[in-house]
Amino acid sequence: MTTYVERARQGVWDVPAAYLQYAYVELVTHAGGVPVLLPPPGVGATPVDVLDRVDALVLSGGRDVDARRYGAEPHATADPPATDRDEWELALTREALDRGLPLLGICRGAQVLAVALGGTLVQHVPDLPAAGAHKHGPGEFATHTVRTVDGSRVATALGGDAVVSCYHHQAVERLPEGLRATAYAEDGVVEGVELDGEGFAVGVQWHPEQTLDDLRLMQSLVAAARDQWDRTIPRTMKEKV
Repeated sequence: MTTYVERARQGVWDVPAAYLQYAYVELVTHAGGVPVLLPPPGVGATPVDVLDRVDALVLSGGRDVDARRYGAEPHATADPPATDRDEWELALTREALDRGLPLLGICRGAQVLAVALGGTLVQHVPDLPAAGAHKHGPGEFATHTVRTVDGSRVATALGGDAVVSCYHHQAVERLPEGLRATAYAEDGVVEGVELDGEGFAVGVQWHPEQTLDDLRLMQSLVAAARDQWDRTIPRTMKEKV
Protein backbone atom coordinates (compact mmCIF):
# COMPACT_ATOMS: atom_id res chain seq x y z
CA MET A 1 0.00 0.00 0.00
CA THR A 2 1.45 3.35 -1.03
CA THR A 3 1.82 6.09 1.58
CA TYR A 4 2.97 9.63 2.09
CA VAL A 5 6.09 10.77 3.85
CA GLU A 6 4.88 13.61 6.08
CA ARG A 7 6.04 15.30 9.26
CA ALA A 8 4.22 13.85 12.25
CA ARG A 9 4.24 14.68 15.96
CA GLN A 10 4.15 12.01 18.65
CA GLY A 11 5.15 12.89 22.17
CA VAL A 12 8.46 14.74 22.03
CA TRP A 13 9.08 13.77 18.41
CA ASP A 14 8.36 15.88 15.32
CA VAL A 15 9.86 13.91 12.45
CA PRO A 16 9.15 12.66 8.91
CA ALA A 17 6.93 9.56 9.00
CA ALA A 18 5.35 7.13 6.55
CA TYR A 19 1.69 8.04 6.88
CA LEU A 20 -1.49 6.18 5.90
CA GLN A 21 -4.92 6.16 7.51
CA TYR A 22 -5.35 2.95 9.48
CA ALA A 23 -8.63 2.13 7.73
CA TYR A 24 -6.60 0.97 4.72
CA VAL A 25 -4.70 -1.49 6.91
CA GLU A 26 -7.99 -2.79 8.31
CA LEU A 27 -9.45 -3.17 4.83
CA VAL A 28 -6.54 -5.29 3.58
CA THR A 29 -6.34 -7.36 6.77
CA HIS A 30 -10.07 -8.07 6.97
CA ALA A 31 -10.03 -9.11 3.30
CA GLY A 32 -7.37 -11.74 4.00
CA GLY A 33 -4.25 -9.88 2.91
CA VAL A 34 -1.10 -8.82 4.74
CA PRO A 35 -0.51 -5.04 4.47
CA VAL A 36 2.95 -3.70 3.66
CA LEU A 37 3.56 0.07 3.55
CA LEU A 38 5.38 1.43 0.49
CA PRO A 39 6.40 5.07 1.11
CA PRO A 40 8.55 6.94 -1.41
CA PRO A 41 12.01 5.47 -0.72
CA GLY A 42 14.12 8.57 -1.35
CA VAL A 43 17.19 6.64 -2.54
CA GLY A 44 18.00 2.97 -2.85
CA ALA A 45 14.89 0.89 -3.51
CA THR A 46 13.46 0.75 -7.01
CA PRO A 47 9.98 -0.32 -8.16
CA VAL A 48 11.52 -3.60 -9.34
CA ASP A 49 13.06 -4.25 -5.91
CA VAL A 50 9.79 -3.52 -4.12
CA LEU A 51 7.38 -5.35 -6.40
CA ASP A 52 9.56 -8.47 -6.40
CA ARG A 53 8.53 -8.81 -2.75
CA VAL A 54 4.75 -8.27 -2.85
CA ASP A 55 1.81 -10.08 -4.44
CA ALA A 56 -0.41 -7.06 -5.22
CA LEU A 57 -0.32 -3.27 -5.17
CA VAL A 58 -2.81 -0.86 -3.57
CA LEU A 59 -2.53 2.78 -4.67
CA SER A 60 -4.11 4.61 -1.75
CA GLY A 61 -6.00 7.91 -1.71
CA GLY A 62 -4.52 11.30 -1.05
CA ARG A 63 -3.57 14.61 -2.66
CA ASP A 64 -4.27 15.61 -6.25
CA VAL A 65 -1.85 14.29 -8.85
CA ASP A 66 0.24 17.19 -10.16
CA ALA A 67 -1.45 18.33 -13.39
CA ARG A 68 1.95 18.84 -15.02
CA ARG A 69 2.26 15.03 -15.03
CA TYR A 70 -0.35 14.95 -17.79
CA GLY A 71 0.60 18.18 -19.57
CA ALA A 72 -1.80 20.64 -17.90
CA GLU A 73 -1.45 23.62 -15.60
CA PRO A 74 -2.79 23.09 -12.06
CA HIS A 75 -6.31 24.34 -11.36
CA ALA A 76 -6.73 27.05 -8.73
CA THR A 77 -8.31 24.47 -6.40
CA ALA A 78 -5.53 21.90 -6.79
CA ASP A 79 -3.65 20.60 -3.76
CA PRO A 80 0.04 21.45 -3.42
CA PRO A 81 1.78 18.62 -5.29
CA ALA A 82 3.41 15.71 -3.48
CA THR A 83 6.19 15.42 -6.02
CA ASP A 84 7.96 12.48 -4.41
CA ARG A 85 4.77 10.47 -4.10
CA ASP A 86 3.66 11.24 -7.67
CA GLU A 87 6.98 10.07 -9.09
CA TRP A 88 7.09 6.95 -6.91
CA GLU A 89 3.52 5.84 -7.54
CA LEU A 90 3.65 6.41 -11.29
CA ALA A 91 6.82 4.31 -11.46
CA LEU A 92 5.31 1.57 -9.27
CA THR A 93 2.15 1.52 -11.38
CA ARG A 94 3.98 1.19 -14.69
CA GLU A 95 6.17 -1.60 -13.31
CA ALA A 96 3.15 -3.40 -11.84
CA LEU A 97 1.32 -3.21 -15.16
CA ASP A 98 4.38 -4.40 -17.09
CA ARG A 99 4.59 -7.53 -14.94
CA GLY A 100 0.83 -8.10 -14.62
CA LEU A 101 0.80 -7.65 -10.86
CA PRO A 102 -2.76 -7.32 -9.45
CA LEU A 103 -3.46 -3.67 -8.69
CA LEU A 104 -6.24 -1.66 -7.03
CA GLY A 105 -6.26 2.14 -7.11
CA ILE A 106 -8.41 3.96 -4.56
CA CYS A 107 -9.53 7.55 -5.31
CA ARG A 108 -6.20 9.25 -6.11
CA GLY A 109 -5.00 5.75 -6.99
CA ALA A 110 -7.54 5.48 -9.81
CA GLN A 111 -6.24 8.79 -11.15
CA VAL A 112 -2.61 7.64 -10.88
CA LEU A 113 -3.53 4.54 -12.90
CA ALA A 114 -5.05 6.68 -15.66
CA VAL A 115 -2.17 9.19 -15.73
CA ALA A 116 0.46 6.43 -15.72
CA LEU A 117 -1.04 5.14 -18.97
CA GLY A 118 -1.30 8.57 -20.61
CA GLY A 119 -4.77 9.72 -19.57
CA THR A 120 -5.86 13.10 -18.21
CA LEU A 121 -7.99 14.30 -15.31
CA VAL A 122 -10.91 16.62 -14.70
CA GLN A 123 -9.26 18.97 -12.22
CA HIS A 124 -12.41 20.25 -10.53
CA VAL A 125 -15.56 18.14 -10.83
CA PRO A 126 -17.88 20.94 -9.56
CA ASP A 127 -17.05 22.84 -12.79
CA LEU A 128 -18.81 20.14 -14.83
CA PRO A 129 -22.41 20.78 -15.92
CA ALA A 130 -24.91 18.98 -13.65
CA ALA A 131 -22.14 17.73 -11.36
CA GLY A 132 -23.40 16.20 -8.15
CA ALA A 133 -21.72 16.14 -4.75
CA HIS A 134 -18.61 13.97 -4.64
CA LYS A 135 -17.60 15.26 -1.25
CA HIS A 136 -19.14 17.60 1.30
CA GLY A 137 -17.18 19.76 3.74
CA PRO A 138 -13.57 19.18 4.82
CA GLY A 139 -13.24 15.58 5.96
CA GLU A 140 -16.91 14.84 5.19
CA PHE A 141 -17.59 12.03 2.73
CA ALA A 142 -20.48 12.08 0.27
CA THR A 143 -22.59 8.99 -0.40
CA HIS A 144 -24.04 8.11 -3.78
CA THR A 145 -24.93 5.22 -6.06
CA VAL A 146 -22.52 4.10 -8.76
CA ARG A 147 -23.68 2.29 -11.88
CA THR A 148 -21.34 -0.54 -12.85
CA VAL A 149 -20.81 -1.88 -16.36
CA ASP A 150 -22.07 -5.43 -16.83
CA GLY A 151 -19.30 -7.99 -17.12
CA SER A 152 -16.62 -5.74 -15.62
CA ARG A 153 -14.47 -6.78 -12.68
CA VAL A 154 -16.07 -4.08 -10.54
CA ALA A 155 -19.57 -5.30 -11.38
CA THR A 156 -18.54 -8.90 -10.72
CA ALA A 157 -17.03 -7.98 -7.34
CA LEU A 158 -19.98 -5.86 -6.19
CA GLY A 159 -22.77 -7.82 -7.83
CA GLY A 160 -23.97 -4.76 -9.77
CA ASP A 161 -24.64 -1.16 -8.76
CA ALA A 162 -23.58 -0.06 -5.27
CA VAL A 163 -23.89 2.76 -2.74
CA VAL A 164 -20.40 4.10 -1.99
CA SER A 165 -18.57 6.71 0.09
CA CYS A 166 -16.55 9.21 -1.92
CA TYR A 167 -14.36 12.23 -1.27
CA HIS A 168 -12.85 13.74 -4.40
CA HIS A 169 -12.97 16.84 -6.56
CA GLN A 170 -10.95 15.43 -9.44
CA ALA A 171 -11.71 12.45 -11.69
CA VAL A 172 -10.59 10.67 -14.84
CA GLU A 173 -11.28 12.71 -17.99
CA ARG A 174 -9.61 11.24 -21.08
CA LEU A 175 -9.18 7.49 -20.84
CA PRO A 176 -5.88 6.20 -22.21
CA GLU A 177 -5.75 3.30 -24.63
CA GLY A 178 -6.48 0.00 -22.91
CA LEU A 179 -8.22 1.52 -19.89
CA ARG A 180 -12.02 1.60 -19.87
CA ALA A 181 -14.64 3.12 -17.62
CA THR A 182 -16.57 0.46 -15.69
CA ALA A 183 -18.51 2.51 -13.14
CA TYR A 184 -20.23 5.90 -13.24
CA ALA A 185 -21.82 8.25 -10.75
CA GLU A 186 -25.40 9.30 -11.37
CA ASP A 187 -24.12 12.59 -12.85
CA GLY A 188 -21.96 10.73 -15.38
CA VAL A 189 -18.59 11.22 -13.66
CA VAL A 190 -16.31 8.20 -14.11
CA GLU A 191 -16.12 6.33 -10.79
CA GLY A 192 -14.38 3.13 -11.85
CA VAL A 193 -11.80 2.10 -14.46
CA GLU A 194 -10.04 -1.11 -15.33
CA LEU A 195 -7.45 -2.39 -17.74
CA ASP A 196 -8.48 -4.56 -20.66
CA GLY A 197 -7.18 -8.11 -20.66
CA GLU A 198 -6.94 -10.98 -18.21
CA GLY A 199 -5.08 -9.32 -15.35
CA PHE A 200 -6.58 -7.42 -12.39
CA ALA A 201 -5.87 -3.68 -12.70
CA VAL A 202 -8.81 -1.70 -11.30
CA GLY A 203 -9.26 1.86 -10.04
CA VAL A 204 -12.26 3.27 -8.13
CA GLN A 205 -12.94 6.88 -7.16
CA TRP A 206 -14.73 5.90 -3.96
CA HIS A 207 -13.25 4.80 -0.63
CA PRO A 208 -13.93 1.13 0.16
CA GLU A 209 -11.91 1.48 3.37
CA GLN A 210 -14.75 3.62 4.75
CA THR A 211 -17.19 0.70 4.65
CA LEU A 212 -15.48 -2.26 6.29
CA ASP A 213 -18.73 -4.20 6.32
CA ASP A 214 -18.29 -4.62 2.56
CA LEU A 215 -14.95 -6.21 1.71
CA ARG A 216 -15.84 -7.51 -1.75
CA LEU A 217 -13.62 -5.22 -3.81
CA MET A 218 -10.51 -5.82 -1.70
CA GLN A 219 -11.31 -9.52 -1.49
CA SER A 220 -11.29 -9.56 -5.29
CA LEU A 221 -7.76 -8.12 -5.30
CA VAL A 222 -6.57 -10.64 -2.71
CA ALA A 223 -8.15 -13.48 -4.71
CA ALA A 224 -6.42 -12.26 -7.88
CA ALA A 225 -3.07 -12.21 -6.05
CA ARG A 226 -3.60 -15.74 -4.72
CA ASP A 227 -4.61 -17.00 -8.14
CA GLN A 228 -1.48 -15.52 -9.69
CA TRP A 229 0.63 -17.10 -6.94
CA ASP A 230 -0.95 -20.49 -7.62
CA ARG A 231 -0.31 -20.18 -11.36
CA THR A 232 3.25 -18.83 -11.30
CA ILE A 233 5.06 -20.09 -8.18
CA PRO A 234 6.62 -23.57 -8.49
CA ARG A 235 5.23 -26.23 -6.11
CA THR A 236 8.66 -26.82 -4.53
CA MET A 237 8.94 -23.12 -3.57
CA LYS A 238 5.43 -23.14 -2.04
CA GLU A 239 6.35 -26.17 0.06
CA LYS A 240 9.42 -24.35 1.40
CA VAL A 241 7.30 -21.28 2.29
